[in-house]
Amino acid sequence: MKNVILVCVFILLAVSATLGQKSKTIPKQTNPTQQTTPTEEIETKTDPNFTNNLREHYEKKRVVASRWNDFDVAKDVLYDLIIEDPGNDSLIFQLAYLYYENQKYPSSILVGQDLLKRNPKNIQVLELVGMSFEGLSIYDRALQNYESLFLLTNNNSTLYKMAFIQYELKRYQESLTNIDILLSKPEAETLKVVFNSTENKQKEYTAKVALLNLKGMVYKDQGDKINAKKYFEESLKLAPDFQFAKQNLDGLK
Repeated sequence: MKNVILVCVFILLAVSATLGQKSKTIPKQTNPTQQTTPTEEIETKTDPNFTNNLREHYEKKRVVASRWNDFDVAKDVLYDLIIEDPGNDSLIFQLAYLYYENQKYPSSILVGQDLLKRNPKNIQVLELVGMSFEGLSIYDRALQNYESLFLLTNNNSTLYKMAFIQYELKRYQESLTNIDILLSKPEAETLKVVFNSTENKQKEYTAKVALLNLKGMVYKDQGDKINAKKYFEESLKLAPDFQFAKQNLDGLK
């Protein structure tokens, strides 16, 4: 009987020791309601419903911010969306365009250049980066982008921009060549360009009016007043109210 009692006592001691060891391996939580296990955190972050709801929230916020012309909020929301979906080129382009619209040209260029690393033939991005460089009056870099764009599109509007930038860079012969190419095309009569008047009002003219005036400017800068006068007058025949040709013609007298 004593042997049986001793065996039972030993069994009880062994169980108690085992339970004591297990209790030491469980850390005591001081505030369990504020703690989550790593597994729970991962499940929350990768839960598709959570991600979709967050993206939907950002999209709604962006729409409202754009409607109320809040550039900073719209920009921040686009950053949030890009972080959620970093491979989405459309979102990144929207950010670059938002910077351009708000005349943040350096940022527009940097974002656009990152997109061009992914796809050097992205037509929209090439044009946007070109316009951004133009906005900073960095004409040589603007021309590089427009030349790449023209090679991909053969677009007359791009060639028109190139002719004006080549004039700004004093690359007169290249400018004249592109002017003559455009003037030989029927589109010169139909393509519309916008200029601000002296009253700061916008008015449309045909590309031919602007190109004839530009051709006169090239000759004027080269000291050829006879040809300069000829093309300023031709421009004014088509559009007698075109202020820039008037001013250029008066400048010759």
